[in-house]
Amino acid sequence: MRILLTILLSLAPHLAWAEDPISIATVTRTPFSMEDNGKDVGFSIDLWDMVAEDLGFEYTITRTDTFGEMLDLVTNGQVDGAIANISVTAEREIKMDFTKPIFDSGLQVMVHEDSGKTSLFSTIFVRDIGFAILAAVALLFGGGMLMWVFERGRSEFFNRPVREAMFPSFWWALNLVVNGGFEERMPNSRPGRFFAVILVVCSLFLVSIFVAKITAAMTVNALQNSIETLSDLDGKQTGTLAGSTASAFLSDRDVAHLQFDSLDKLLSEFDENELDAIVFDKPILAYHIANSAKGKARLIDRTFRPENYAMALPTDSPLREQIDQSLLKLRENGEYDRLRAKWFGTTY
Repeated sequence: MRILLTILLSLAPHLAWAEDPISIATVTRTPFSMEDNGKDVGFSIDLWDMVAEDLGFEYTITRTDTFGEMLDLVTNGQVDGAIANISVTAEREIKMDFTKPIFDSGLQVMVHEDSGKTSLFSTIFVRDIGFAILAAVALLFGGGMLMWVFERGRSEFFNRPVREAMFPSFWWALNLVVNGGFEERMPNSRPGRFFAVILVVCSLFLVSIFVAKITAAMTVNALQNSIETLSDLDGKQTGTLAGSTASAFLSDRDVAHLQFDSLDKLLSEFDENELDAIVFDKPILAYHIANSAKGKARLIDRTFRPENYAMALPTDSPLREQIDQSLLKLRENGEYDRLRAKWFGTTY
């Protein structure tokens, strides 16, 4: 009798789970968890389905609107577990338990493909360069008209009415600065020759200063537009999800950022050029680039804060040991690798 009672007690947890389907919470995080024609799909959902089949569990899925709401259901014991792209952190470990890792991840920065690239057109047509060009045109025009005053009546080229002389005089001064010579239009008057020598000497400095101005503007513009490190995010419109590990990471480093409640909204704002960069989980950003923003966005090479995803369980959950054993089995028999390749390819 005692032996029979011991057997029944040992089977009680399994019988209880068999009678009541396990409740699993999730949140939309493409490609880990999402809905397709009303069906729950994704890497994490498929992995849980394989675990449940291996352990003989029946289950129901509750899809929450936010990541925080999903985790609250776990900590409050309202569900038996949660699965999506849940990062294992020390802060979360205090409030809940985690299974063995189901995915290795980390934070990366997604920027626009043309970030750091600048064109001559966009560089020249900025305020400082525009003022420099206007000043140069004014000097050339003034110098040309002054030469007209000295040379009219003495040189055939300048011997014309003031209205007709405006452009030829400007052209003469421009040719002088660009070519450094007069060609056949050498001044005949003493004031004209003296003034021409001054123009030749000054043109050497003016051209050098103007070229240096444009070069400096291009360099500054390239540095301002380039995003290759976290420090480059200063002054940029950076976004991430509210309550995410990425948001905590940026806050710890005093990087100003916008927080979004919806991943779809976050990505759409970036695609519409409302954001300069997104800091978030690298597999999700990589999936977005491969499927929605190919050729339009790229990831910075460095991975910040490497982390692991795992299934979240209420503290002291009796399911943990069984799920861990099933996850190890799926890795050993190759099913996990095949599932990963299905969603992320063999190169990730």
